[in-house]
Amino acid sequence: MPQDPMDFEWSYWIEWGREHILWLLAGHLLVSQVSRLLVEKYKPWCLMVYGMAACWLLLGVKGFAVILLHAAISFAVAQFQLSLLTWMCSLILLSTLRIPAVEETKRKWYDTENEYYLLLFTVSVRCLFCTSFSLEYCWHAPAQKSSHSFPWMLAYVFYYPTFHNGPLVNFDEFSKQMRRQEAFSVKTNLSILIVGIIRIFFWWCLAELMIHLMYIHALYSSALPLESASYWALGGLALAQVLFFYVKYLVLYGVPALLLRMDGLTPPALPCCVSLMHSFTKMWRSFDVGLHRFLVRYIYVPMGGSQSSLLGTLLSTALTFAFVSYWHGGQSYLWYWGALNWLGVIVENGAKRILSISLIQDLI
Repeated sequence: MPQDPMDFEWSYWIEWGREHILWLLAGHLLVSQVSRLLVEKYKPWCLMVYGMAACWLLLGVKGFAVILLHAAISFAVAQFQLSLLTWMCSLILLSTLRIPAVEETKRKWYDTENEYYLLLFTVSVRCLFCTSFSLEYCWHAPAQKSSHSFPWMLAYVFYYPTFHNGPLVNFDEFSKQMRRQEAFSVKTNLSILIVGIIRIFFWWCLAELMIHLMYIHALYSSALPLESASYWALGGLALAQVLFFYVKYLVLYGVPALLLRMDGLTPPALPCCVSLMHSFTKMWRSFDVGLHRFLVRYIYVPMGGSQSSLLGTLLSTALTFAFVSYWHGGQSYLWYWGALNWLGVIVENGAKRILSISLIQDLI
């Protein structure tokens, strides 16, 4: 039975995974385990060199140069130790991905659109990693700058399991865990690998069944069946779509999360099942945990967060969702999506504050 071809993300990453990325991830695993066994002290640098080589192989010398240039510019701007300047630099670098002339130039580097999109997706994710490193550099005292050197930035930016699509790991967590030297057990790591592969294979099979049998995205791409469907059917389609999105990211984030564990790191938690979600707030906290930690640490809390006034909280939340919308592409529908999510979070938090009033609790 033919599969539903309308989910671009799943088809795209599965195709790249089968042809190149899974093999490169297997190479990373081999380098990681050998370095942990023989030269634990130099593991970050072994993985950095491998990540650079994998980037060069898959994206070409020009793609490699773009990512290296982004890292170098971010590091240079971070030397001023001004968070606002760092954010301006990050947003400017991100905006270059949307300049038509730059897009056309990058397209000419590759034979196919898929290769160009791989560079686009990779650079978008690398922008977040560069931002995380640069802000941590700004916030740390001069005595701690040795742990925030340019080689450490490259080890972080070119760490291959999270290279193309995430998940996002903040630099403070990555650096702390990568420096930690633990006892290495081949038997323990082998059991982690086998169990992890079985789980990911089960999730992949489930996702493939859904995309071959349910045709959720094909239905959404045509107005006629949606117009003739009842509200109950539309609700079922919406639930089916978000459930597939959940299973899809169990695979897309499950593979790098397994490699992170094999490297002795603690990955962000995998997405929670959307059927267990009943609030916007929990959805944002529990689905993409790495992105949530990034947004809270680098945008929400520095802007005041929940500790500021009501207006400050509204502004902090608005800026957080504005950045998410812009990072995802900045199209008009993404601004609407971000605004609706912002409204949902604000209404929920407002309701919680009202319900926490003692008089209201007594009435309840």
